[in-house]
Amino acid sequence: MKPLGKKIPISIAMVLTVAIFFYSCQDTYQRVGDEKKIEVYPQGVAQNFELTYTETTEELESEDEGNSRVIAILKSPLSEDYDNMLFKYRTFPNGLEVEYFDADNKKSTIKADYGIIYSQTDIIDLQGNVVIETHDGKKLETPQLYWDRNEEWIFTQEKFKYTNPQEGSIMDGEGMDFNRDFSILKAHKTNGLMTIKENES
Repeated sequence: MKPLGKKIPISIAMVLTVAIFFYSCQDTYQRVGDEKKIEVYPQGVAQNFELTYTETTEELESEDEGNSRVIAILKSPLSEDYDNMLFKYRTFPNGLEVEYFDADNKKSTIKADYGIIYSQTDIIDLQGNVVIETHDGKKLETPQLYWDRNEEWIFTQEKFKYTNPQEGSIMDGEGMDFNRDFSILKAHKTNGLMTIKENES
């Protein structure tokens, strides 16, 4: 019969070997490049942000002075400026309100919970409880909306509710594009209720 004491060194050696094997198999790879999350920081942050857009009432020469009119006012409690990025943009994480004016200075409004302005394309992306109310009472409600400022065109692919008190109509649908005073309107999929007003005699 062999003494038990001679088996102890072999057992210790086995345990150490297994431990070293598992340690060497640990994931020590350091992820870089596309696998690493890129931190993006704004170049500027503004509280109680307000921006006024104006246009001249007539074409001016380089040294002329002329009258201008306010066409829109953008207000937000917080604005983050990312013009330091290759594709420049500005965000409004706490929501925004845009007041815009027609040629007769009649005011309409757009409100949203979140917004992004893409500086190079002049596209505004509005998200979360987007509501447009025109000066004559028309109202559009949708979860997301895009506004092309260059073309003065607004569009959404989301579900919407459009109310026109002048016609007594309420329209529900999905997908719509229109100009900013709703004088040109194209709805993609619609269903809704329309009330026909009777003439008083």
